[in-house]
Amino acid sequence: MRLRRPLLAAFLLAALVDLGSLAAGYDPGHLAAKPLLMPLLAAYAALRGAPRLLLAALLCGWGGDVLLLSGAEPAFLAGMTSFAAGHVCYLVLFTRYGRPHAHQTFLLACYCVLLVNTVAALWPDLPAGLRLPVAGYSVLLTVMAYRAGTRFGRTAGIGGALFMLSDTLIAAGVADWPQPPRPDLWIMLTYIAAQVLLVSGALKVLDAHPPVARTYGEARSTTP
Repeated sequence: MRLRRPLLAAFLLAALVDLGSLAAGYDPGHLAAKPLLMPLLAAYAALRGAPRLLLAALLCGWGGDVLLLSGAEPAFLAGMTSFAAGHVCYLVLFTRYGRPHAHQTFLLACYCVLLVNTVAALWPDLPAGLRLPVAGYSVLLTVMAYRAGTRFGRTAGIGGALFMLSDTLIAAGVADWPQPPRPDLWIMLTYIAAQVLLVSGALKVLDAHPPVARTYGEARSTTP
């Protein structure tokens, strides 16, 4: 309990250092702070009683963060694979512990239109070797974002949407589209916000409706 606030403060400090370094163009600060973000967030979530699937999703994100520090194409593909594994963890988490929410049909239609248009627009400008991996990853990411909103509520749903925005900015850079000033700043800002909202939304749902296994274990522990 006592470690929660220090860990949260350490995460926020690392996020500020990372974003500030990107805004100032100070690469050493970004290289030092970025790998700390997801382990600190995962440690905080663990102390909040997060299930292993949530921790695994964050640690897969950490793997992707580290791999994407390299600009080489093999590292990019490995990083994308690590993030994809994280999305699978999120999907299993949402399916196992979530509850249906309203507006599923509307959200599904919106995400389908967004997915098709984004992939179709990016496809001609992506390197040939990345077209299929990016398209497949985009499908998985879109499904994760959709399930976040329809199974874990608004907070997690916004997190999933921001994750899509962050990765779309990355893909636009790979496709050599015109970029806003300091594109890495906007990528990291939306990514950090996405992970925080996904964790917050998940913990909110799990606190309100504890998993059966957890409550059963608690019941057993109070029984002679």
